[in-house]
Amino acid sequence: MFCRVAEQAKLLILCCILSSAHGKNPLWFQNISTNLFKSPGDILLGGLFPINRLTSNLTERMEPDDIQCESVDQNGLALAIVMKYTIDEINATPNLLPNVTLGFENYDDCGQSGIIMKPTLRFFTTAVSDDVDVMCNYTEYMTRVHAVIGPYSSEMAGVISQLVSFFLMPQVSYGASSDGFSDKLTYPSFMRTVPSDSWQAMAIVELLQVFGWNWVAVIGSDETYGKQGQQQVSQNAANGGICVAYEGLIPVYEDPVPIISEILDGIVEAKVGVVVVFASSQASAAFFKEVIRRNMTGVWLASTGWAVHSSIVTLPGIETIGTVLGFTAMTQPISLLTPYVQELFTKMAQQRLQMQITQPDPDVSPLENPCPGCWNLSPANVSIVETELVRRSAFSVYTAVYSVAQALHNMLNCSATGCARDPKAENIYPWQLLPWVQKVSLTLNGTQINFDSAGNPNIGYDLLAWVFQNNSVTFQNIGTFVQNLTIDKILIKWHTKNNMVPTSTCSSDCLSGQVRIVKGFYSCCFDCSDCLGGTYQNRTDDIQCTKCPLRQWSTFRSTSCVFPTYEYLAWSSFESVALILAGLLLLSCQAAMGILFFQHRGTPLLKALGGPLCGLGLLSLMGSCISLVLYLGQPNDVICRIQILLYIMFPTVALSTLLAISMQIVYVCEFPEKAPENMENLQGLGSWSLVLACCGVQSGLVGWFLIEGPSLTMWVDSLEVDFVKRFLPCPVEPILNFGLMVGFNGLLALICFMCTFMAPKPVRQYNFARDITIASLIYCVIWVIFIPIYAGLGDKEQTIAKVVFNLISNTALTVSYYLPKCHLLVKEPDLNKNEYFASILEGIPPIPPEDPPQDKNKPDNKNDNKEGDKNEDKEETKEDSKEENEEDNN
Repeated sequence: MFCRVAEQAKLLILCCILSSAHGKNPLWFQNISTNLFKSPGDILLGGLFPINRLTSNLTERMEPDDIQCESVDQNGLALAIVMKYTIDEINATPNLLPNVTLGFENYDDCGQSGIIMKPTLRFFTTAVSDDVDVMCNYTEYMTRVHAVIGPYSSEMAGVISQLVSFFLMPQVSYGASSDGFSDKLTYPSFMRTVPSDSWQAMAIVELLQVFGWNWVAVIGSDETYGKQGQQQVSQNAANGGICVAYEGLIPVYEDPVPIISEILDGIVEAKVGVVVVFASSQASAAFFKEVIRRNMTGVWLASTGWAVHSSIVTLPGIETIGTVLGFTAMTQPISLLTPYVQELFTKMAQQRLQMQITQPDPDVSPLENPCPGCWNLSPANVSIVETELVRRSAFSVYTAVYSVAQALHNMLNCSATGCARDPKAENIYPWQLLPWVQKVSLTLNGTQINFDSAGNPNIGYDLLAWVFQNNSVTFQNIGTFVQNLTIDKILIKWHTKNNMVPTSTCSSDCLSGQVRIVKGFYSCCFDCSDCLGGTYQNRTDDIQCTKCPLRQWSTFRSTSCVFPTYEYLAWSSFESVALILAGLLLLSCQAAMGILFFQHRGTPLLKALGGPLCGLGLLSLMGSCISLVLYLGQPNDVICRIQILLYIMFPTVALSTLLAISMQIVYVCEFPEKAPENMENLQGLGSWSLVLACCGVQSGLVGWFLIEGPSLTMWVDSLEVDFVKRFLPCPVEPILNFGLMVGFNGLLALICFMCTFMAPKPVRQYNFARDITIASLIYCVIWVIFIPIYAGLGDKEQTIAKVVFNLISNTALTVSYYLPKCHLLVKEPDLNKNEYFASILEGIPPIPPEDPPQDKNKPDNKNDNKEGDKNEDKEETKEDSKEENEEDNN
């Protein structure tokens, strides 16, 4: 009893001493409440903090409430007190929310999904009860709180954020940094006051590049924060040419020691000197216990999750692990935090003495009292807000609360004396507050705070180094990262001989035109790799091949790029010689035919062929043959234009002459009564008009092609250069227009075929329809075969194919149409008379006369008569021929 009284007297004396310092503190310190976790107000904010640690075994959980969190986490408690301090400061600031009181309710999340769901659901209860209403429309649903501050971990944020987003309630986390929360489709109401881990991954990779460490291990914790962070670091490292030799995940919800042993074995086997540990503090503490036990040393790069966490810093033997470099979110000091906590704990101690209250019931619900053990806090516990972790994290909580308060100030249209909207008189719904929070901008302690469209702040990182002194750890700021890394290397004390920068590389000497590449799951040690076409080795230490500049290319294993060169069908090449010989042979035959036709000009055969029209057709075939020389030698813009013009137009002229004859045959067969009197016009003006019409249409198509298609120079300039040497053809673009031109010639041939293949065979007259049918059919078949062959060839082969198929189709027309006429003129000149071509020359239908009916009872006589008629016809034909020859001789 005496000891108890003495202890209370000491505490009372201490409180009096601390109370004497009130004159140095703001007046509003005197009005602060000693309730750590709740404060009434016109607008409530809900806070989620890891106030306690898990003390039960989750594997033995049988009921929803079989989770115990009975060990106080001083860091989480301190951050909850920071929120209380911030709200008390806001309420004491008259011009921020005048006549509006900001309240709060802070709860413990224990870092467990089974715990955090309870306070989260309570946030969604109605403002006047503890019930969550089930409604079809929550637009006018008034929740208990207007915004959520927290939680600290990405794992817990992932559990509740989608539920919070359902109500479009503003959620501002002070620690959840996983990049996944930047997805506004999934988390539309989520914001944070710490940078996204995508930035941290960039910062870590840039730090590796600064010191030339390209052979590293990346370790993460097996939860949202660690897994996403590890993946981003590995991906960025691979993109930056850094070799990730080993990757591992530290278990969080089961015994981590066996897996940690495997991870450390892998690190040793990989022989890396630098290890990135992107993990939570809990996983990192277990990891470094094993590192210390194995007496491993190296360079350890710490993520924000454990860079200054006391659970790792205070591990026995931590000074033996080597060099530790870590990142923490940029922060600003909160100067009144420590005096505030001193005043708060002093008041709590005074109330315990004055009211003689007893310790709260330990079985009370965590929702009513998240920390029963906090009842006996005293000024001696002020140090919980003075640790390095709290000092560097407090500003994030401070910023989160002020962001909501400033958004309320803007939304309520507040001035220095009052607000235009009164939350006591009208309902203010969370979804109405959300857009104001998302676009809020404020200045705190000289720092301008803004948020981007993903809810991420414009806050960077501090880079710090651990300094080991007298079995303790202090932290030295050595750089910053805001989009780019700046570092003062002189401030780093390396735990190596002569303070030399450690190395962690893996490389090999490569041959000329080879570079080093990485291997492994994400990246790897450097091996020699050949530079493929389009890339080259720029420097001997390149880790990837350099792309060639625009309009340049390189060959396999090159050390430089060159402008491309173009080849063409040279006159002396084997292909050109073969094409020239074939063309000359065909041209010689056509020239001989032309001479023969010229010698027999004016004869019935030549008249039937159209006279000059026949000569025009043959000349066009000869011109087509001659024009093929345009495909030889170096092409240019003019040659390409002329080339396509002649390539298309010459066959068009030849086919149109055949079409003119075909139309005469159709006219004679279909209109036998009118044919005799109209044949002269049809053979003259009609035929020439048809030829001109066909040539006119094709000329229009050719003109359209030339207008739409690029010139050779333009086509070459538009080529994607992925070659050093290439065959240079004349461009056949647009391919649709080219197809129309070739198709038009095919159409002419097809019409000729359709006009003649059903024509009746003339009796004792020359069969023009047969020649045209065969010629047009062969022509169509040739160009139908051409299409698939042409489509599957390269540039050079396509050019040769065009010449070859042009020669073949030219030969086909020459042989099947003109050669039979030459045969008649040379071998059977006696048939070159008007009667033999009467159907064309005079329009006489090529239909045999009907025989008179015969008696059915005399079949033998009929056959005899037929045989007799045939013999008589032959004799008459021979006699007529002889008479004509005698007359010619006379």
